Amino acid sequence: MMLDGRVAIVTGAGGGLGRAHALYLAGQGAKVVVNDLGAEAAERVAAEIVATGGQAVGMGASVTDEAAVNAMVDRVMERWGRVDILVSNAGILRDKSFAKMSLDDFRLVVDVHLMGAAICAKAVWPIMREQGYGRIVMTTSSSGLYGNFGQANYGAAKMALVGLMQTLALEGERYGVRVNCLAPTAATGMTEGVLSQESLERLKPALVSPGLLALVSDEAPTRTVLCAGAGHFAVANVTLTQGRYVGDGPDAGEEIIRRWDAVADRSGEIVPAYGFTQAERELASAGLVAPVVARS
Repeated sequence: MMLDGRVAIVTGAGGGLGRAHALYLAGQGAKVVVNDLGAEAAERVAAEIVATGGQAVGMGASVTDEAAVNAMVDRVMERWGRVDILVSNAGILRDKSFAKMSLDDFRLVVDVHLMGAAICAKAVWPIMREQGYGRIVMTTSSSGLYGNFGQANYGAAKMALVGLMQTLALEGERYGVRVNCLAPTAATGMTEGVLSQESLERLKPALVSPGLLALVSDEAPTRTVLCAGAGHFAVANVTLTQGRYVGDGPDAGEEIIRRWDAVADRSGEIVPAYGFTQAERELASAGLVAPVVARS
């Protein structure tokens, strides 16, 4: 019961992976707000949790509706007085090759995954900062981290969530707010038809959810991308190679091509502590020291 007394919101939890997350967090002692686009589905999962002795409430709201999300968070505060955990799980698919994909479908997927997660995070952010504690988990995907045919919209949104996580983790650190990403592989309505039936049988959503405990507990890391599926867990990183200084000569472009193997050499690569690490390294290679820019 590592989450005893914590209050968690799980979006898109009316079924599939979100439902598994909600059940798991409740099993760890959390009071769970089961959110879904449809109130009936959300209330059904909440009833499952209550039937097993847990505390939960179902709340219907679209994560793309800022007013509805804010109203949901207000209701949570009225009921339980705090929000400790947000798991942004809600999502949709509109898979097609980029040549056949409409921009409407591109926007829709980005709106639900990226803007939906941002809207939910924005709603709980002041609460978590004020209470000096918060855990936010964005749901990314290997399709965003590494690409996947037919998922330009989905992949773009999922990688954008990694960027959102990186920055929110930096901004939330001083307030005790830790932000991470979960990249799941699970048999849900979103993966039917993509994987074989044998694979789907081994990829139960419940085998992903234990990864949440590491990301939302008191000892949780921050700025971590945890990949999970079939009971296997790994961490993905965005790295930066050592690179090579080429300078500003007239043949700089040609020199990059000639030295490409050295520029791309992954030996000694690092995981930057923050985005400005790139500029610091570049200026240092040119014999300069990067100025420290204070930001509030």
